[in-house]
Amino acid sequence: MIEGLAAIYIFLLAGFTGYEIIARVPVILHTPLMSGSNFVHGIVLVGAMYALGIAETTTEQVIGFIAVLLAAGNAVGGYVVTERMLEMFKSSKRPDLKTSEAAGD
Repeated sequence: MIEGLAAIYIFLLAGFTGYEIIARVPVILHTPLMSGSNFVHGIVLVGAMYALGIAETTTEQVIGFIAVLLAAGNAVGGYVVTERMLEMFKSSKRPDLKTSEAAGD
């Protein structure tokens, strides 16, 4: 198991790396990447449930429970955001008023 400062160092390095990678993604790729990242959120949720399952002290159980809540919220939120983004790309069944007015002129 990773102890103390090594765990904090890895956590901070992963956070910084993730931020730098996501900040450089073009806007057009966000929807496909969100769909793929939802898979990763599911893996994080499974890891949090495993950590909660092997927790022995009350402090570990509280931290594990919070991790499960945050991971579940992150996974569900990712699917909600992806669904909303995909709705923007669907064509509306009702014709646009400006388009129909322009066609009638």
